[in-house]
Amino acid sequence: MKTTTQLLGAVSAFALVAMSSTPALAVGTTAGDTITNNVSVSFEVGGEEQDDVTASDTFTVDRIIDVDVTFTGATPVNVSPGQTQAGLAFDVTNLSNDIVDLDLSTVLTDGTAANISNFEVYLDSDGNGSLSAAEIAAGPITFLDEVAADDGLGTETISVVVVADIDNNAVNDDTFDVVLIADAHEAGAAGLGAEIFGLADTDANTAGEDTVLADGTSTAEEVANAGDDSALGQFEVAGALVSVVKSSRIISDPVNGTTNPKAIPGAVIEYCIAVSNAADAATATAVNVSDDLPADVTFTETDFGIFVDGTAVIDDNGTAGDNTDDIAVCAGGTDEEGGDASYNAGAGTGGLNEITGLLSDLPASTTRSLYFRVTIN
Repeated sequence: MKTTTQLLGAVSAFALVAMSSTPALAVGTTAGDTITNNVSVSFEVGGEEQDDVTASDTFTVDRIIDVDVTFTGATPVNVSPGQTQAGLAFDVTNLSNDIVDLDLSTVLTDGTAANISNFEVYLDSDGNGSLSAAEIAAGPITFLDEVAADDGLGTETISVVVVADIDNNAVNDDTFDVVLIADAHEAGAAGLGAEIFGLADTDANTAGEDTVLADGTSTAEEVANAGDDSALGQFEVAGALVSVVKSSRIISDPVNGTTNPKAIPGAVIEYCIAVSNAADAATATAVNVSDDLPADVTFTETDFGIFVDGTAVIDDNGTAGDNTDDIAVCAGGTDEEGGDASYNAGAGTGGLNEITGLLSDLPASTTRSLYFRVTIN
């Protein structure tokens, strides 16, 4: 906030002496107030005291308009693909010496616009940086009405949250830079008042209440001395990077047994479905695997399950076992137990038989595997 000092003087036509007085302008003095200084000069003529001569000077305090917007949240705010009403917290402060309305607007300055939408601003009435159900129910706002003049105590600071929806197409490490702009408008009337404009640098001070715009520049979305201010908040997508690999091998056939078996009718085939989450990705939760069995194979109910570490599996009856053949195909699990596999006759697409697996949460750099066996019809 810039401070402009004006020197105003008053001299009586009767006084031929130098005079001075203590400045009366105080920080935060309300715009439109009048400040009066009175001066009195005493003197004698021939040793006789004469009547004092007096003079006064009155001027009107001009209006200084200064707005401050500050991002108060974490940098960056982590979000997930598909997240709705992700929030960025800001404080908006009226540093002016007059009541103002503050028009609020948002601009996406960096990031893929197609992957973020539905920008809205909500009043954060408790100032905790997040929105409660009641604050959301109160509805979005587009301006702040009748924001108090600067009193030096911060009571003219109002907390808001800018929310947006993150598209499912957003991927890990995508960022979105969002700028909140607050622009000063005239207060005192219903709704948002007219935008406030100030004196130009070349304009002389008038006897009335002039307006001086004293805001600085915080982002490229606004300029100095324009009655507005802005701040930037950033979303960063912390998404899961899930991949799946499906492989198979021949376990045995009715002619060769387990020695160099071939994929002939009656052969047992083992499938492995390995689900992985990449390094530095967000944890994937509720990971469900669904596999429709071809009509020309028959499920082997005695051998299927989910790997929970590098040596043990959960088989169809839920007990831990050691199956080195299975592990050779489905190696790469974690030490964290969990998950469940099931066979669902006729539950797949078009009435096909189906294998499903509910895997445990999949943190970064983790692989969990589902395996099962079928027989070629």
